[in-house]
Amino acid sequence: MVAKRPLDLRRLDHENTFFVLELPEGIRTAFGSRGGHGDRRLVRVYQFACGGGSCRTVKVVEEEAALDRLELPYHAAAMAFTLPDGTEKLVAGVVDEELAAAYEAALQ
Repeated sequence: MVAKRPLDLRRLDHENTFFVLELPEGIRTAFGSRGGHGDRRLVRVYQFACGGGSCRTVKVVEEEAALDRLELPYHAAAMAFTLPDGTEKLVAGVVDEELAAAYEAALQ
């Protein structure tokens, strides 16, 4: 996941953009793994926008040429995000306003 700001789905009045990155099925290595092993290509990216009381899907991108333009977040670590019921979930991700803006521009 790449998020512009920390992701808290209890506060949908705050503007935020985030991207969910889908890896090929069966890939077990994290983006940040060492040693050069594993397949680090994306098969799909989901872009979401939150604000004004809701979150919506902006786009789903599967085109290889578009996905190849994205810088993968090799520095991703365990990142917590908060669900509407207050439960926290951990995912591999990064909160990085500049990277999120670069994703938005690359997926136009």
